[in-house]
Amino acid sequence: MLLEARDDDETTVFKAAAASVQVLVEPVGRWFEAYIRRRSRNVSASFQELEEEEESSEESEDEELQLEEHPMLRTLDPKDWKNQDHYAVLGLPHLRYKATQKQIKAAHKSIVLKHHPDKRKAAGEQIVEGDNDYFTCITKAIEILSDPVKRRAFDSVDPTFDNSVPSKSEGKESFFEVFAPVFERNARWSSKKHGPSLGTMDSSFEEVDNFYSFWYNFDSWREFSYLDEEEKEKAECRDERRWIEKQNRASRAQRKKEEMNRIRTLVDTAYSCDPRIKKFKEEEKARKEAEKKAKAEAKKKEQEEKERVRQAELEAARLAKEKEEEEARQAAQQAKKEKEIQKKAIKKERQKLRTTCKNWNYFADSEADSVKMMEEVEKLCDRLELTSLQSLNEILASASKEDSKAAVEKQVEEVNAQLQKEKDAEVQARQAARSAEQASGGGGGGKGWNEDDLQLLIKAVNLFPAGTNARWEVIANYMNLHSTSGMKRTAKDVINKAKNLQKLDPLQKDEINRKAYEKFKKEHTSVPPSIDNALPSERFDATGSDGNAAPWTTEEQKLLEQALKTYPVNTPERWEKIAGAVPERSKKDCMKRYKELVEMVKAKKAAQEQVAAKNKK
Repeated sequence: MLLEARDDDETTVFKAAAASVQVLVEPVGRWFEAYIRRRSRNVSASFQELEEEEESSEESEDEELQLEEHPMLRTLDPKDWKNQDHYAVLGLPHLRYKATQKQIKAAHKSIVLKHHPDKRKAAGEQIVEGDNDYFTCITKAIEILSDPVKRRAFDSVDPTFDNSVPSKSEGKESFFEVFAPVFERNARWSSKKHGPSLGTMDSSFEEVDNFYSFWYNFDSWREFSYLDEEEKEKAECRDERRWIEKQNRASRAQRKKEEMNRIRTLVDTAYSCDPRIKKFKEEEKARKEAEKKAKAEAKKKEQEEKERVRQAELEAARLAKEKEEEEARQAAQQAKKEKEIQKKAIKKERQKLRTTCKNWNYFADSEADSVKMMEEVEKLCDRLELTSLQSLNEILASASKEDSKAAVEKQVEEVNAQLQKEKDAEVQARQAARSAEQASGGGGGGKGWNEDDLQLLIKAVNLFPAGTNARWEVIANYMNLHSTSGMKRTAKDVINKAKNLQKLDPLQKDEINRKAYEKFKKEHTSVPPSIDNALPSERFDATGSDGNAAPWTTEEQKLLEQALKTYPVNTPERWEKIAGAVPERSKKDCMKRYKELVEMVKAKKAAQEQVAAKNKK
């Protein structure tokens, strides 16, 4: 290595360096031994140097090893060797499970040189014969600690190990100071090296979760074979040896279970006292609350947007409706104005026609002709439209009396011809209606059917629908009981008439229904003559001034039936409450409808009973 030049020195090159030359060197001696070792292990020279450095460091540690001799070593009972502290016997109580095999051998060598029976005997000390000398404890200690299996068994029940678990009260006061050393000393039992540490208050969620996952799935190598009460080697036979093994396995499993429960209790206590868990839970709760709040706000905004759109649509519809109503109102006003104008124009033209004809004395010489022409003029005023009136008045204003008379007479003839056509058409319509009535009354075995019988038949067909037992016999009996014509109908008559009604034209059916309704309205709106001024009773059938003569709708019928079920017979003021449940119907209407329903049900049952009695006979 070149020396560093001083400030006042100068560097000068005298000659160029020679090129490197490769030389073959044959190893001998200890170098040859190192070469063979490297080649057999396939390692480099640098790796060999590292191993030598480690060996030298271990040797230096062994040289620096300090033993702490057991103060009660000479008083130990060799027979109670199982309860002794083997590390303390060899002078390694400060290293214990951390001591290496070289340290254990060095400690054993040192203590043997000092306490061997031959050494002590040479020094004049009295030696106990056999295995009763305390040197047997040293032999047992090196026997246990030099065997990896036996040493692990002894380390599992290390008498100096603290198995205690902190309480929750201790953990809550100073969590990290209390639990950190506990987890650190229990980590020696883990089958996995370099387990996660407890961490600090600033540890992340992943680090904390990894720590508790490790301890909740803790894999412990700790076993309790050292505490076996019986040794199977002392068994006299195979059966006794099996029994001893069975007892030992049971006790080991029990102690292992207690150990795992202790670890689980430790982890549960730490988890419940860990302030970071509480912090993470609060953060998670706050996050969920924030998400919930954001979701609620988004939903609220969405609803507000929908409501805004709906209100906008309603407003647009309202404006459109108002616009349409305004246009319709203006159109109606315009039509009304035009109608008024046309009405005034027609009135003016009619008055003009009357005045003109009056001035010409209605184109007649006698009073009788004058009155007749006056009627014809009034007929023209009623029948002619505005344009016809204007044309006729223009002719009358410019023509002579004879021309005016001819024009009026011509217009009268046209109006009379039109009236005659309308009258003929009406007569033909009446004849057609009469023919239809005669055709409808021609069936049923030659027996006449009036309008009351037709309506009673329609009512009976609706009252006894298809599927009723002996339907047409029941309908015939029902008509015979309620018919006012006095004619007896058979099931065959009823079937024939029902078929004829089905073949009728829809207009004829509508005409029959209209007449039936007019008859019903006439009957129910007629006021019976009163004998005196006394008030009618509540059960008076005819409707008074406050009655509703309109037919009962299906909805009103359902409301009445529900009210009858809701308010039974013993209910006070029953009919007032029933009337209140059926809108647009008074108390008398409800009572009358109820009476009609009762009579209808009774009639239906009577008709069915008669048919049943006939069938039995």
